[in-house]
Amino acid sequence: MAEAKTVHSPALTYFSMISLLTLCPPFVILLWYTMVHADGSVLQTWDYLKQHGVQGFIDIWPRPTAIAWKLIACYAAFEAALQLFLPGKTVEGPISPCGNRPVYKANGMQAYAVTLITYLSLWWFGIFNPAIVYDHLGEIYSALIFGSLIFCIFLYIKGHVAPSSTDSGSSGNIIIDFYWGMELYPRIGKNFDIKVFTNCRFGMMSWAVLAVTYCIKQYEENGKVADSMLVNTILMLVYVTKFFWWEAGYWNTMDIAHDRAGFYICWGCLVWVPSIYTSPGMYLVNHPVNLGTQLAIYILAAGITCIYINYDCDRQRQEFRRTNGKCLVWGKAPSKIVASYTTTSGETKSSLLLTSGWWGLSRHFHYVPEILAAFFWTVPALFGHFLPYFYVLFLTILLFDRAKRDDDRCRSKYGKYWKKYCEKVRYRIIPGIY
Repeated sequence: MAEAKTVHSPALTYFSMISLLTLCPPFVILLWYTMVHADGSVLQTWDYLKQHGVQGFIDIWPRPTAIAWKLIACYAAFEAALQLFLPGKTVEGPISPCGNRPVYKANGMQAYAVTLITYLSLWWFGIFNPAIVYDHLGEIYSALIFGSLIFCIFLYIKGHVAPSSTDSGSSGNIIIDFYWGMELYPRIGKNFDIKVFTNCRFGMMSWAVLAVTYCIKQYEENGKVADSMLVNTILMLVYVTKFFWWEAGYWNTMDIAHDRAGFYICWGCLVWVPSIYTSPGMYLVNHPVNLGTQLAIYILAAGITCIYINYDCDRQRQEFRRTNGKCLVWGKAPSKIVASYTTTSGETKSSLLLTSGWWGLSRHFHYVPEILAAFFWTVPALFGHFLPYFYVLFLTILLFDRAKRDDDRCRSKYGKYWKKYCEKVRYRIIPGIY
């Protein structure tokens, strides 16, 4: 747990926690309001708030309605059922600091296919119109904000009363425990993994569902879909498809293997992902831009290339770990550092650190194509307003912070071996620059 507190000074950590806890919920509503009701103009929303003050803000905050709760409940129950009942091969996660090894059922790709086919079929056969989701988006976000807050309180209590594994415990501070979480691998029963649900099956899945929703809404409104919306939707769907294709790899990342289940991860995936991550598409619904075939194809090709490189970085490292370094990286034997470390129980173990291929360029090179991909699926909105680019800005800050946290964690884990590794791979994210 200490890792959450060591990256920045305690004062900064507290400040960032308190500000995120208090500012993120209203920001989600302001973003939605600006995109949908204020023409995407930050200045228009600012003028409105200047005139009407706090009361004006309370007036635009939609109350969660019965239909919003119903839509969320149906979607959550559907995804939970798919997670539990769809077949999938058994996959083991990495060994945790306490020596536990979580076991998962890898059925993300199946769940993703079933979700999209079901959603599109409901629309196609006239059973349910996805435009309804867009029309009630504000109420849905409002319900998600409050519902997810209650869910995080449940996680906090569960962590105290009935933790699922020994990878849990309190820092002794209620705010830190609530924000960073109490448990690394909380489960309901033996098989229902909460973080797989919040991060993958609710959060990431909602990204694809909403991308499709925005596209359908524009079609319903205008009788056609602008090429800008198509480029945005295709790139987002390619990215989410890549995610579910590689979902078992995601279970080895910092989000799952190091960050505990608290407000930061769970509220983020339940609320921030469906609102902020999908926001470029939300903007495009009312701002159809015509790019022309040539520009649309260029943007699409650039975006798909970035998503592929991002995937290939992860694949390269995964293959390297799986074969214990006995594989080819860019056609050659990989260069590596053998790093030993001590677990919390005092055992000495060793890891291999890859220093060639994509991972020889910088320690977190895979973040570069990820940020660029986000830029390419936002750029169809062109540059009339800043707000569609908020996600790109947010992602850049998030990933740079994550790279720092990861480096700090590895430095304390590997000691002198990490120093050696950093001498070999000098740059943190951007080769030659940073």
